[in-house]
Amino acid sequence: MNFYGKILLAGLLLLTGGSPAMGQQLSQEELERWFESDDPHPPAGSTENVNEGNLVFLQQPPDKPVHHHHNKLVISALSLSTGWVWLQQCHANMDEFSRVQILFKKGRIRDLAITRADNISESWVEDNSVQLRDVRAGARLCVSGWTQALENRENGRFTMHNGPFMRKFLDGYYPMRVSMDIDYSGTGLRLVSVSPQQQTGFDVDQRSEGISFNAWFEGRLNTELMFRLAVVN
Repeated sequence: MNFYGKILLAGLLLLTGGSPAMGQQLSQEELERWFESDDPHPPAGSTENVNEGNLVFLQQPPDKPVHHHHNKLVISALSLSTGWVWLQQCHANMDEFSRVQILFKKGRIRDLAITRADNISESWVEDNSVQLRDVRAGARLCVSGWTQALENRENGRFTMHNGPFMRKFLDGYYPMRVSMDIDYSGTGLRLVSVSPQQQTGFDVDQRSEGISFNAWFEGRLNTELMFRLAVVN
């Protein structure tokens, strides 16, 4: 899928997930207020036992809500020749920041539109990005568009790469949740493999013409889905 993104905090909070790179920028006042407070934890979570980027699936969800990044992708018969896939993407449990930018890889997104923005003062599409002002507690954002996500490997084989997904603060990575639903009904595609393999913290629900996964993790998550056509002409 060639989704690429990164989130930055302390000067910046970097969040990565799906096709976007989401940058949540702290003002100098906000940054100084946190550094001068008695709270030893950054907005993303505890600094104890900081994860430095290694992927660790969580044995159970964190006690407090964390950023949830959800994608719904619809692969059509036309996608097999063009690579373009319909995308619906939502962000929930967003952190409070004065300025947020969600950046999609240029040339791989089109017809980008905001479909929902709750507890956000201003939101607008600017080229291959979504710009937000005054993201408040309980904020939720949803967008839609077309993403060039499916790669034709010839001989009836296709791949979709997602990630890296991450939530980064300074040199540490903190918990986040990523879920994805992929519908490929009516295309003749059959799922061959999913990477990583299903395990605690990475739940996979495979159906005849669709797949979903739900991940709770720290570090950097990349996923790979491999498909083949049931019948190759």
